Amino acid sequence: MFDITAQDIQLYLIMAPGLLIALVCHEVAHGFVAYLLGDPTAKSQGRLTLNPLKHLDPIGTLAFFFVQFGWARPVPVNAGYFAKPRQGMMLTAMAGPGVNFLLAALFALAFHIMVAFNLDGRSAFYAVAYYGVFVNLILGVFNLLPIPPLDGSNVVAYFLPPKAAYTFMSLSRYGFVILIGIILLGRFTGFSLVGELILPVVHFMASLLGIPM
Repeated sequence: MFDITAQDIQLYLIMAPGLLIALVCHEVAHGFVAYLLGDPTAKSQGRLTLNPLKHLDPIGTLAFFFVQFGWARPVPVNAGYFAKPRQGMMLTAMAGPGVNFLLAALFALAFHIMVAFNLDGRSAFYAVAYYGVFVNLILGVFNLLPIPPLDGSNVVAYFLPPKAAYTFMSLSRYGFVILIGIILLGRFTGFSLVGELILPVVHFMASLLGIPM
């Protein structure tokens, strides 16, 4: 089902730096915003660090290459510390995708600088910057899907009545199973629901950053 070629391996190696930065900074952003809002949980557990060993989930990292989405170890957040718990959870959730979009812009800036100095095509950093844009855009957009436990679900929950929000977020235990099922089904049918939702948005945002497809 998954035939890995030498070309695939080369592509994965080029994508790896952008993916590593994307996953680690995504989780640190969650923890840092939670800390600013009064929750010391992530800091007390040593998760406000850029050390990837503190954040990476082996299965979640491999999943990115096989099913085009991945995840890191979620940063622990205790909404009980927030003055406004529902608002705090929403802001904490938005921090992750927000950082990914910022990183995409920074990778795009590096890409354009290398093009301006005629380094495109002659530098491995050129390819890393190019794919760094797309990895971060994909991760950011994917996490905004309103499916628990993705970050977008906390945004939806914020606008729901408390009881409905609790019921909605209780679906988190099934979220990743549902997502993996949808993505794998797409590989067999040739029609990916997630791809249909994510890729048009990613391509639009990449065009705004001046990154060619």
